[in-house]
Amino acid sequence: MKTLIIGASGQIGKMTTQKMLAQEHEVVALVRDKSKLTDIEHPNLSIVEQDLENDFSHALTGVQQVIFSAGSGGATGADKTLLIDLWAAVKAINYAVDAQVEHFIMVSSIGADDPDGIESSIKPYLVAKHMADEHLLHSGLHYSIVRPGTLLNESASGLFTINRPATRQDAVINREDVADALVYIASHKPDKSQLFELFNGDKPLDELLAGN
Repeated sequence: MKTLIIGASGQIGKMTTQKMLAQEHEVVALVRDKSKLTDIEHPNLSIVEQDLENDFSHALTGVQQVIFSAGSGGATGADKTLLIDLWAAVKAINYAVDAQVEHFIMVSSIGADDPDGIESSIKPYLVAKHMADEHLLHSGLHYSIVRPGTLLNESASGLFTINRPATRQDAVINREDVADALVYIASHKPDKSQLFELFNGDKPLDELLAGN
């Protein structure tokens, strides 16, 4: 199965790309600047350089699976949040429908279920994620929506929970664990669409998602 990774030069996207290739997946990496992937060489990797604010439908040619891990980044304003986290995600979903993609994996965020439930400067980001998720939910695509907790730069623990911790400080997950989760989901296409939050926990992912 050929997988398109949108946002393959981001922190999670790049780790996911490297881990997918290590497992011999065929990967198409969609990036705005291909120089950010010069340290990755693999015969199963092809790179498409395209700004997500423009038409990138050609990147889905021959693709069976999409991982959307792109993000505008914390240093940008609400305009880029709207154009990347919402509009580019919506376009990717629409392109996937047209391309008859078999599985669409969305990296969302804790709080995307209820952006009004949190008073934070990232509320525009959560609204964008909420609307993108809703578009995917109603697209007719087979999907996996993953809503990670607050992201940390620790090494992967390999242990997860899909139950939201009681305290905000415990509602965290390592970026590398998110990448490992994306690889697992991409490698084990679920029988039915799924949406879940994901945090550092005490169980391996295959145990948490058994039967999907």
